[in-house]
Amino acid sequence: MDNRFATAFVIACVLSLISTIYMAASIGTDFWYEYRSPVLENSSDLNKSLWSDFASDEADEKTYSDALFRYNGTMGLWRRCISIPQNVYWNNQERTESFDVVTRCMSLTLTEQFMAKYVDPGNHNSGIDLLRTYLWRCQFLLPFVSLGLMCFGALIGLCACICRSLYPAIATGILHLLAVFCFVFSIFLQGLCTLGSVSCYVAGIELLHQKLKLPENVSGEFGWSFCLACVSAPLQFMASALFIWAAHTNQKEYTLMKAYRVA
Repeated sequence: MDNRFATAFVIACVLSLISTIYMAASIGTDFWYEYRSPVLENSSDLNKSLWSDFASDEADEKTYSDALFRYNGTMGLWRRCISIPQNVYWNNQERTESFDVVTRCMSLTLTEQFMAKYVDPGNHNSGIDLLRTYLWRCQFLLPFVSLGLMCFGALIGLCACICRSLYPAIATGILHLLAVFCFVFSIFLQGLCTLGSVSCYVAGIELLHQKLKLPENVSGEFGWSFCLACVSAPLQFMASALFIWAAHTNQKEYTLMKAYRVA
């Protein structure tokens, strides 16, 4: 076996593994987007109302966005969190005198993930904003498609190795080439899905901020979970390119060896 093929194959496997870990970590964490606002240490009725509405299962987009803006909120693909003073009632907990800030998170159900977005957030009579609705759905579906493709590619690669060990004659033929093609194509699609998810998220956030302006003294920025997804996409494309080059090198070496034997 050519050393170049082995080296490229190992590097591609490592890149693919790292990209998968990064993607899985970004999906499971809540820091795709972060808001920065002054900490509110009072527990006025208005603040209590906002916190209660945020925790409600019937909270609409405007309600939970207002809470995220005001209370240093963070957003993931499946959860949204806010930082609140500890002396506030939450789910009928006893009141304390401490003003320590604690983080409270609410998970998004599948129903909420597929909920329609409106032209005027919070106003159900303003009509459905199809662009924002489908961007929101794509941003959380595509990462899971990406991980699914990675598992499919790994399974195909494993099957190709088993076939090559058990049936060398068949493995060097159509079955082996098909396995290599499916494996590389799945990694390439994984990169496209990750890139699509990142693009949909950026577009969705920008459109939301056009509808709901950030309050004064409030800023927002993309968090480290989002950065992990951004890094994962080029790693997947690099792994795909290395796998293609390694497969081409291996096939070329096999053709030369076959020609030498015939001669």
